[in-house]
Amino acid sequence: MTKTRTNFKNADEAFDYFLDKLRTDGVNFDDTKALFNVGFTIEDPLDNAIHNKERKFNLTYAEAEWQWYLSGDPRISKLGEIYGKIPPIWVKMADSNGEVNSNYGYQWKRHNQLSRVIKVLKAHNSTRQASISIYDGKEIENYTSDTPCTYAVNFTILNNKLNMSVMMRSNDIWYGFCNDQYCFSMLQKLVADELSIEIGTYFHFVNNLHIYNDKL
Repeated sequence: MTKTRTNFKNADEAFDYFLDKLRTDGVNFDDTKALFNVGFTIEDPLDNAIHNKERKFNLTYAEAEWQWYLSGDPRISKLGEIYGKIPPIWVKMADSNGEVNSNYGYQWKRHNQLSRVIKVLKAHNSTRQASISIYDGKEIENYTSDTPCTYAVNFTILNNKLNMSVMMRSNDIWYGFCNDQYCFSMLQKLVADELSIEIGTYFHFVNNLHIYNDKL
């Protein structure tokens, strides 16, 4: 079995590696090629643009999604206000009220999770309790239209730098990873700025990393 690489300089390097890895070594799984229990580190999280010419990453849209998360508004119409239009994928995922569970800003603002994380990190810089929960199996009855892909985000201060870990149940390398890593790296910057410390590394773990067959 070929060893999987686990350390990358930036998101672009990770994307290129796993796009190739999925196409060559991915296992047939439903309508995808998949790799299981994949974890890797990005050394410079803020080097978060994807330059692959095949992918044509839209930095303007990624930033709009981040601004939508910052709003904490689960309505897809809010994304439309920010970006100028609503991507079809969000229309498909929205419920009858035009809302989604996968606005991660909505999730981390619920029960003041993000503000509590910042507070606990300021109070105790070696805490192991700076965690944000997103997917919650106890709420699965609410996921009829849209099931969040991310389980949790954890923060750790090490050598006076803020490291972050993102744990996902499912991540599509083509669309999901590119935009997700952008927004999560911006979240890491937001928390680091609140703490007045530098950003450390970003660790990304996915139970099922995949590419849909139409992108092979």
